[in-house]
Amino acid sequence: MKNRILLGLLLISMISYSQQTDIVDFLSIEAQVQPVVSEKSIKGVVKVSFKMLQPANSVYLDGVEMIVKEEDSPSVTVATRVNKIWLSGDFKEGEVYTSTFSYIAVPKQTLYFTGEQIWTQGQGKYTSHWLPSLDDMNDKIEFDLSVITSEEKTVVANGKLVGVTKDIEGRKWTFNMENPMSSYLVAMVIGDYNRKSFFTKSNVQITVYHTPSDVANVEPTYRYTQEIFEFLEDEIGVSYPWQNYKQIPVRDFLYAGMENTTATIFSEAFVVDSIGFVDRNYVNVNAHELAHQWFGNLITETSGTHHWLQEGFATYYAILAEREIFGDDYYYWKLYQTAEQLRELSDEGKGESLLNPKASSLTFYEKGAWALHILKEDIGEMAFKQAVQAYLEKYQFKNVTTQDFLNEVEIASGKSMKEFEADWLKQSAFKAEQAYQSLIQSEFMKQFFRISALRSTAIAEKSSELSGALTFPNDFIGQEAIYQLIGEPPSETASFYKKGFESNNLFVRQAIANTLSTIPEELRLDYESLLKDESYITQEAALYNLWINFPKHRTAYLDQMSEVIGFRDKNIRQLWLILALVTEGYRQNNKQDYLKEMVSYTSPEHSFEIRERAFGYLNELQVFPGESINYLVDACVHHNWRFRNAARTILDTVLANEAYKQQITKSFDSFSEKEKKFLNAKLFN
Repeated sequence: MKNRILLGLLLISMISYSQQTDIVDFLSIEAQVQPVVSEKSIKGVVKVSFKMLQPANSVYLDGVEMIVKEEDSPSVTVATRVNKIWLSGDFKEGEVYTSTFSYIAVPKQTLYFTGEQIWTQGQGKYTSHWLPSLDDMNDKIEFDLSVITSEEKTVVANGKLVGVTKDIEGRKWTFNMENPMSSYLVAMVIGDYNRKSFFTKSNVQITVYHTPSDVANVEPTYRYTQEIFEFLEDEIGVSYPWQNYKQIPVRDFLYAGMENTTATIFSEAFVVDSIGFVDRNYVNVNAHELAHQWFGNLITETSGTHHWLQEGFATYYAILAEREIFGDDYYYWKLYQTAEQLRELSDEGKGESLLNPKASSLTFYEKGAWALHILKEDIGEMAFKQAVQAYLEKYQFKNVTTQDFLNEVEIASGKSMKEFEADWLKQSAFKAEQAYQSLIQSEFMKQFFRISALRSTAIAEKSSELSGALTFPNDFIGQEAIYQLIGEPPSETASFYKKGFESNNLFVRQAIANTLSTIPEELRLDYESLLKDESYITQEAALYNLWINFPKHRTAYLDQMSEVIGFRDKNIRQLWLILALVTEGYRQNNKQDYLKEMVSYTSPEHSFEIRERAFGYLNELQVFPGESINYLVDACVHHNWRFRNAARTILDTVLANEAYKQQITKSFDSFSEKEKKFLNAKLFN
């Protein structure tokens, strides 16, 4: 018996350090899960099927700190060891086995409880924190989820919803996937949602979700969704590969969006009204995550070395979709903007190869998109499309390398890819001159470069060029003309600003709002008109700059903007509150209410975007009344690292004030264990 145990441990050790995909193919995971809100935990029952490619005594699933109990699998025993769930038995080559077990997990990441919502984020954090699965993306599995939740909640998960049935603890939502996917693409969302569905011309059902309070924002948020879907199907040349498609906004998301198979989760910051659409729309994220359904989901990289095959392709096809919607000038402008970033990085000696698995997002996304743009120009649109189509069809539901793609390009084009590979995939430097030659194929970019070349020229010597650029201006060239007025004497620039105001071009006027911080009296009335522009960025900048420049008119400006909220983070409302608080004599009887409202925005009841802005304003005032100090400590342990780091920086400032430090120390026992652990390091080490 002792020898058998030792042999089993030896076999486990050998498998854990080898490629398990050579030994076993996990076919399906059927899971019933139930999040427990009070404990921020999850419990479930899993039925796993796997086919042996070689004889072995043990195979494993990943399951981080899970408690597992075997159910009814006579030919398979289940045990946990070092974040793995080991399935053991006398496994024969070619045979299919099943195992059923229950589990409990308290995820430290990947499963998030945010207000009334519960959602997952598997990429980069791993699904194995909340669901027994495989961290290795090279074994694709068919996942079928059932989710038990309370009666009033809606559940969204991968695949087709095949039924909602009553359960002793609420309702059970059952989903079916027809095809396999990598484990990091498994997802679920639970929340208070309404939905709207429609069908594409290829008869794919798209369902878009929104909270009941956001019903008026459905159209601007999801504007162009059907057009993007149909464009990508046509442009890629391969039908959408899954059963349906869903999009769900969530609070406090870690990224802009995530392309879970059939179910994109995205940040509610992109839920906008028609004015917000101008500056912060969902179109690019929408197209990017949808493109991933082919590039990343249908075919998946074998390793990080080939990550550009996912992010570069998704970025490229997203800007192609934007080109279809917003036009050629927009397309070339976006390429130019990213080329400038890549060139600057390269000039600093920080350029990265696309095949560097540790490269930055800028490299994987933007340099990857540029590589594809150049490749299409080099081999021609027809050959490019043929190569992409063949690549997707040949490797569907499989894993790929860069060489797999290049092979299809060489077949379709009849050209060697050695030079392209050397210049765009392996070389760390950005091929700026090649990018420039590509950009000047656009007449718009030629005109832009002609105007931008005047940046160091005296105003008097470029007067006619700037005047021409501001007459019926192009969005981007008109902005460039305004930027060239920065720092110049008001006596020489007033006429150009007048022309910019009169153009009624929203983006030219926005450039004025963002750059003309010292406003001459002769431009005051023109500048005041910016408060009515359909852009929350413009309105915010205009309100602040007018308040600074014209103290006698502060009351009028505040009255005019008192009902405006702005973006999801309440950018204008929060600015208004601060200005109202510090404006002497303004609505004096309401100031306590205004401060109370500002403090309320620091509460965990609100999204981190709202809270971060509120903390920033209170920090500027150096005032942290009421519960705001406790809310700041809560923010310091938030799951969103950007918000968490911003809060910690502010807390460092707060702790320099002895009174606030004493307040936190006295309240120490009221904090959560997680907060206490953080404060111990801050206060007592």
